[in-house]
Amino acid sequence: MPKSLTNVKDGDRGLPKQRRGCTNPRPLYIKLETTHACIALSTLDLSPDFKDIHPWLIRRSSLSAAAPGATMCPAARGYRQPREGETMPDVRIDKLAELLVDYSVAVRKGDKVVINGDTAAAPLVEAVYARVLQAGGHPLVMSHLSATDELLFRYGSDEQLQHVPEPLKLVIDTYEVRISLIGEDNTRALSRVDPAKMVLRSQSRSELMKTMMRRSAAGELRWTVTLFPTNAHAQDAEMGLAEFEDLVYSACLPDLDDPVGYWRRFSERQAKIVDWLKGKEWAHVTGRDTDLWIGIAGRAFQNCDGHYNMPDGEVFTGPVEDSAEGHVCFSYPAIYGGREVTGVRLWFEGGKVVKATADKGEEFLRKTIATDEGSSRIGEFAIGTNEGIVSFTKEILFDEKISGSFHLALGAGYPETGSKNESAVHWDMICDLRDGGEIRVDDQLLYRNGEFAIDF
Repeated sequence: MPKSLTNVKDGDRGLPKQRRGCTNPRPLYIKLETTHACIALSTLDLSPDFKDIHPWLIRRSSLSAAAPGATMCPAARGYRQPREGETMPDVRIDKLAELLVDYSVAVRKGDKVVINGDTAAAPLVEAVYARVLQAGGHPLVMSHLSATDELLFRYGSDEQLQHVPEPLKLVIDTYEVRISLIGEDNTRALSRVDPAKMVLRSQSRSELMKTMMRRSAAGELRWTVTLFPTNAHAQDAEMGLAEFEDLVYSACLPDLDDPVGYWRRFSERQAKIVDWLKGKEWAHVTGRDTDLWIGIAGRAFQNCDGHYNMPDGEVFTGPVEDSAEGHVCFSYPAIYGGREVTGVRLWFEGGKVVKATADKGEEFLRKTIATDEGSSRIGEFAIGTNEGIVSFTKEILFDEKISGSFHLALGAGYPETGSKNESAVHWDMICDLRDGGEIRVDDQLLYRNGEFAIDF
């Protein structure tokens, strides 16, 4: 890499042709990954500020600056070359940003809004930032470099692993809105980290988790989470990037012309399910290697309709803490903190996990369950309802919504459901019920073979 970027010419290191597919002047946006650059420039006479950029910073970061004559091509905007016939940035990014800001968290004038985003999700971070400004909010971007987690677990002492920065506490304590944008460039970066270190890190965040849960239940904090499609997530789903992009945006924006209207209609249908579940006392789930009783008396089911997650599609509650009895076998790998655990089987007595096994990752499973008192109990019981999500992607934001499945979360429960379970952990695990599975509620058949037995 030359000390100055002034001598870089079209074609060097695989650069796209000058201004290909770009017609409108826009701020320069550069992202270099190893030897590939997503840049389109009409001139390369950059300001002196760019002349001494360290190669490591160029490889690891996204840099932006106003440069005369510079334009941003779709490759830079979406971190890929434009497909045949595509000459503009993906309009679905702006549509998703509008949905998140206007509907999911409904940003109001004066709201303090923190935007947590992985650097690979930069196009969506930018779009959300702009939309928050347009809504009259005060956005703060807290970006995340994937390498910093690896470095922390590699070099950090126990004291450093447990440290919680004061600015982070301030945001969780005082901001009205939190928007989290997932977009990893390596979803397996922490696969070989010592489980004990990850547990220590989780334990240090327990008070933050409690504060967020409490403020959310009180209506003081509005939050949402979504995913920006990257090659890493596409590889996990065993798809090409274009195919995975289509999956993500079709799940979030089934009606591209009226996404808000779609989710409002979705909400109306799910409200009928929630109403039916009111006042019920027991749920009994049966399926392959599964026979589990869960107490739900006095607990409120929640209608997940695109406010806290995007995409969405589930009804859930926090079970009575000491009620779970029986056993469950989870169909899909359980992924937590970048670690994949397969073939998970849990046995419950008096609401607590008394035995846990796994085909892969059993040590991590057991240590995480032992994180604290609440991590061995169920904080969430949910039924997936999104008919647009039918296959496993290894991204829990999508997989827990699979129509035909139910899932449990070990650890923290949501206070708005009536849950009293507190923990630094919230680990969702999914069971497919489409092959003979059933859910009966107070001896009434609610769900069979992955479909509701009652017409809602």
